[in-house]
Amino acid sequence: MILVLNKDISPQQDARLTAYLEGLGLTATRQLCQGKTILLLSGQTDRADTGILSSLPMVESVLPLADPLPLASRRSHPADTVVQVGDVFIGGGHFCLMAGPCTVESEEQLLSIARSVQAAGAQLLRGGAYKPRTSPYSFSGLREEGLALLRAARQETGLPVVSEIMSATDLPLFEDVDILQVGARNMQNYDLLRALGRCRKPVLLKRGPAATVQELLLSAEYILSGGNENVILCERGIRTFSGGTRSTLDLSAVPLLHELTHLPVIVDPSHAVGRASLVPPMARAAAACGCDGLLIEVHNDPLHALCDGGQALLPEQFARLSRQVSAVRRSSEL
Repeated sequence: MILVLNKDISPQQDARLTAYLEGLGLTATRQLCQGKTILLLSGQTDRADTGILSSLPMVESVLPLADPLPLASRRSHPADTVVQVGDVFIGGGHFCLMAGPCTVESEEQLLSIARSVQAAGAQLLRGGAYKPRTSPYSFSGLREEGLALLRAARQETGLPVVSEIMSATDLPLFEDVDILQVGARNMQNYDLLRALGRCRKPVLLKRGPAATVQELLLSAEYILSGGNENVILCERGIRTFSGGTRSTLDLSAVPLLHELTHLPVIVDPSHAVGRASLVPPMARAAAACGCDGLLIEVHNDPLHALCDGGQALLPEQFARLSRQVSAVRRSSEL
């Protein structure tokens, strides 16, 4: 449901309307549309009487919500969203390389990888401090110590940091993380999505292993409806009957998402294929089909990595891939 407010609404009327809507269990997201202020209502909208709302002096009109994606849809937002992280831009023709280890293991490991990926052209450093693992016996990250090491790596290299958050209660710990990553397992963790909507940090939202494109966009809508416009979508493979790779990288989702939404779309080929030898060709293919960036796992000693070493590129392999991706993007622009 959408409320179009009168132009001459006073601050007192605005405050009373907000209190009334909150009393109904509704959340109002304020937007400026064609010179008019509108409130996009979410929550228990069945409790809102359109007749009563229409009669309020501060409301010009009440409109039904026909589009399930009023904020994520390109119909409502034709121009590409560009997410800015420091001096780095993602989306709207800007391409970004994010690279680093699956998980932070030590200061020496992280700084070595950070320096090498930066030299090879990466603009952001990825690294997991909190790791959701399928087995409870697998290494699940250094947690707060890992975040401290990421902070140190950012301070030394200047690279903004991307790291996965698993719980809304951990948000205070992620104050120095530049992009908050929502992993595939948490794509439909709605309490977490609502909390990320209330913060203003960029959010990298990964597609779930069995999620449709529409479900991915609806999860993005949760974040957008909270007022956080800095959402980056990530295709990282879906589960199919094929057993040759960890997942099936759905590259058709990239141009499809660009048709459906204004949000940037990046690709994580590392988690999709699960094999280092397949990462470069899939990364090049992702660049060719128009993604706005790549998320690549890099490790200086994959054989002894504590997590997902089999899909990590060596630093020299990443440097070669970076050059190849640049060449693919140049040829795609011809």
